[in-house]
Amino acid sequence: MDLTQSLSQARANTDNLFDIVHPGALYERPIPERHRIIFYLGHLEAFDRNLLGPALDLPAFHAEFDKLFSFGIDPAEGDLPTDQPADWPSVAEVREYNASARAQVDAAIHRAPEQLLHVAIEHRLMHAETFAYMLHHLPLAQKIAPHHSVAPSGAPPQNEMIEIPAGEATLGRPRGDGFGWDNEFEQHLVDVPAFAVGRHKVTNGEYLEFVKAGAPAPHFWSCRNGQWRYCGMFEEIPLPLDWPVYVAQDQAQAYARWKGKSLLTEPQFHRAAYTSAPDFARENVDFRSWDPEPVTASPPNSRGVSQMVGNGWEWTSSLFEPFEGFQPFPFYPGYSANFFDGQHYVLKGGSPRTARCFLRASFRNWFRPAYPYIYATFRLAEN
Repeated sequence: MDLTQSLSQARANTDNLFDIVHPGALYERPIPERHRIIFYLGHLEAFDRNLLGPALDLPAFHAEFDKLFSFGIDPAEGDLPTDQPADWPSVAEVREYNASARAQVDAAIHRAPEQLLHVAIEHRLMHAETFAYMLHHLPLAQKIAPHHSVAPSGAPPQNEMIEIPAGEATLGRPRGDGFGWDNEFEQHLVDVPAFAVGRHKVTNGEYLEFVKAGAPAPHFWSCRNGQWRYCGMFEEIPLPLDWPVYVAQDQAQAYARWKGKSLLTEPQFHRAAYTSAPDFARENVDFRSWDPEPVTASPPNSRGVSQMVGNGWEWTSSLFEPFEGFQPFPFYPGYSANFFDGQHYVLKGGSPRTARCFLRASFRNWFRPAYPYIYATFRLAEN
C-alpha cells in the first residue's frame, strides 16, 4: 500500500471514531487533563495542514484555526484546563475547516516528502488510540456503539516467573532503515544481566488481592453492591479476572513492591519480548477489539513469555530519555524533547487499539506515572 492510500485508511479510522460520539457530547471533556472532544475534531486536519503546508507551499486560509487546533496538552497533575464550551467554535465551523484543509492537502499531496507523509499517517494513528482512551471514559449514554463483542473470561492463570539469560538487547533503529520518530534513534546495544519475568501480564484477579489489602482500585474498575466490575468501552461487565489489569505506572510500581519484585526496564523488555516476529493475527492489536482479552488467549513467544506485544501497553521503570545521538526533527522539534523532563516513563508493546506500524521493536510510548486513563498494564520482574 502506498503512503497516500495509508493516509486515506488512517483518515477513515479516525473519522469513524467521531461517529461513536453522540452529537450532543462533542463539547464534553471525558478526561479532565485533556482538551474537549471538539478540539480533536479539528486537530487532525490542522496538524496535517501545519505539517505539510510549508513543504507544499499551501496558502493560508484560516490562520486562527491552524493555531487553535495545532497542539494538544499534557498538564502537570492538578493543573487542569479551565476553558468552557462557549470558548470553542461551532461544530459546523470546524467541519467546514476540516473539509477545506483536507482538500487543500490532497490537491498537492503527490509532492509531499515521504518522511512527512509517514509523520502525518502515524500521528493520526496515534490519535486513533489516544482518542479511543478519551471515548472510553465518555459516559455510555453519550456514545453510539458499533457492533462489538466482549471476550469471555475465566479464572486467572498461575503466573510463574520465566528465567531470561544474560545477553544483549538491541534498542532503537539505525538511521536510513525506514521511518522512525526522533526518539527511536540511534540503534545501540545494552548488556542485560540475567533476570526473571512473569509469564503473563498481571491480571485483574491478581491485582484484586492488592485492592483487598487496601490499595486503591484501578481507574477502569467500579464497585456496585460489593461486586467489582470492569468499565468497558461500550458496557460495564463483572470484573474479568483473567484479563490484564489496566493501571497507572505508580500503581504498577506499588504492586511490584508489595510482591517483592520490580517492573521491567526498557532493555529487559527487549530481551524478553523481541525474540522473533510476533504473530499479529493471534495478538490483540491493530484495532482487533475495543477491550482486553484473557492473558492466555495467545501463545507465548520462544522465551515462554506471552503477550509481550498486544492486549495492553506495558509500563517499564525506565524514564523516557534520549538515546545517544538523538536529533530532534527540525519540522517537529518538540515531539520528544518536550517530554525528556524526568516525569514520563517508557511503555512498550501495544494495546488492542494500537496500529500495526507502532508494533515495531524500536517504537517507544510514554506517559506520566500517575496517568490512569490509558490501556497500560505491566508484568513483574526479578533481578
